[in-house]
Amino acid sequence: MYGYNHRIADMYMVSKCQRTAVEVAAGELGIIDDVNDYYYNKGVRWYHFAPYFMVKDPLFLFKKAFWSRTFIEKSYQSKFDYQKMQLELSI
Repeated sequence: MYGYNHRIADMYMVSKCQRTAVEVAAGELGIIDDVNDYYYNKGVRWYHFAPYFMVKDPLFLFKKAFWSRTFIEKSYQSKFDYQKMQLELSI
């Protein structure tokens, strides 16, 4: 809706799974090159599979923040109905 914003890419840089989700979304929005360039400039490489917080803090399993972010994440409600948008584009 507002174009590329590196602050959003920063929030999902910590793990390979999150980066992949951002790259898929960016591909659908046509901003994949911006996201990939940003991650490359931040030092993220294809072989960075382990989330950064695991390397930085090996005792992460004992932290409340890990458990709340892993299992108690709020449900996300999209602002757009992408299935309806796809149907309108195909007509």
